[in-house]
Amino acid sequence: MNSRWPFLPIVAGLLLSVPATAQQPPADYYSVPAIDAPELAHRGPHGVGVRTVELLHHNQVDILNFNRDTGEAPIYDRPLPLEVWYPATIPEDAREHTVYESAMPGRPDRMPQGVPSSFQFSGKALRDAPPAADGPFPLVVVSHGYPGSRMFLTYLTENLASKGYVVAAIDHTDSVFGQVRGFTSTLLNRSADQLFTIEALEERSRRPGDFLHGVLDASRAAIAGYSMGGYGAVTSAGAGYSPNGGAARMVPGGYFEPWTSGNPKFDALRRNNLKAIVALAPWGARPPASNWDAEGLADIRIPSLFIVGDHDDISGFHPGVKNLFEGAVNSERCMLVYENARHNVGGNPPPPEALSNFSTRESFDEPVWRKDRITAINQHFITAFLDLHLKGDETRRKYLQLSVENSNEGEWPLERGESAGGRYSKGDEKEGHNYWKGFQRRWALGLQMHCSAPRQ
Repeated sequence: MNSRWPFLPIVAGLLLSVPATAQQPPADYYSVPAIDAPELAHRGPHGVGVRTVELLHHNQVDILNFNRDTGEAPIYDRPLPLEVWYPATIPEDAREHTVYESAMPGRPDRMPQGVPSSFQFSGKALRDAPPAADGPFPLVVVSHGYPGSRMFLTYLTENLASKGYVVAAIDHTDSVFGQVRGFTSTLLNRSADQLFTIEALEERSRRPGDFLHGVLDASRAAIAGYSMGGYGAVTSAGAGYSPNGGAARMVPGGYFEPWTSGNPKFDALRRNNLKAIVALAPWGARPPASNWDAEGLADIRIPSLFIVGDHDDISGFHPGVKNLFEGAVNSERCMLVYENARHNVGGNPPPPEALSNFSTRESFDEPVWRKDRITAINQHFITAFLDLHLKGDETRRKYLQLSVENSNEGEWPLERGESAGGRYSKGDEKEGHNYWKGFQRRWALGLQMHCSAPRQ
């Protein structure tokens, strides 16, 4: 593994919907958590629809064809395929079900013996379902890693849509598994892709007849980015990149300068309707990359949630993601830490086809944590964070600002013969315990949650 750059197959390959007539795997949905999931992880009251949307970002810099003799790069229209999940009305004669197909991480011509080049998995969503009539709903843009795909976080995208969000996941051109090209494209384009997606979907929502019209409220938007998606989200939130950082040194021709801290052009790139970010194992803060300085991080003034393993060997913890959390001094922010976890805290669990070979399994899984446990905990805390900051639900604040920062220190004493059963903690010290709110007794273990108020 290369700890300097994120060239790991940590996200699944290109994921595509296949017809219902295809052979279907068992309906074991990643977006439906197990019985031991924390309280807010469970799916919400809405049915879920899913559609594919093709965007074109016109007049973008084609940095991969930069001409060193002229010092210039050509301009092109950058394609950005999206998968959009949304609250839907499921017809009585329809099944809320789809099947996705994914390439296995790694080169097809170098697959280990016995490992297929692709696999299928089920989604609990109905393709092209009619949107729910009780909108409009906030927007969450989901941004994958390098390499990655718009489908790799379906455990989160479907789950959030069931709770009243429109969720749009991007296929970032040049970063999609099976179509990976030079890393400078990802460095330059990641934040631009995210912000353009918000703008483009907002514009579509104004068109009568578009399926997003009356469904999407783009004035309340968030970005959830994993790894390189988190790298983009931090800057989309307001943290211009350091002019002396690794990305600024790698992108030629001065095309990176508008995205750097202190550049007057950077203010014009921000979007006022971006209200919060979730950065899962965000890459780029660990030396030698060091893509943000104190001045840049202090410009994040919207709420932020960082999620990281304290043994992350790709993005780093400290130095790394913890530096982002500590440096975002003007953001109302929280940091969820998985003790003894590495980098794979963002994506779907591994499919059965990946389990028989170590190299494929480590592309998805974690050495210590159950992956379905990670996804459920992410669903719980991301729901609390987005409900608070996009929907103004103040009841969610207590799920984030917990009585103790270290889950292992929480106490839930019982009387002799008393059983907590499957009850969720209310997190109320007045009731005799300070156990993490929303967790079942004995099940909040190996976690930390740190929250800080903005300085200004």
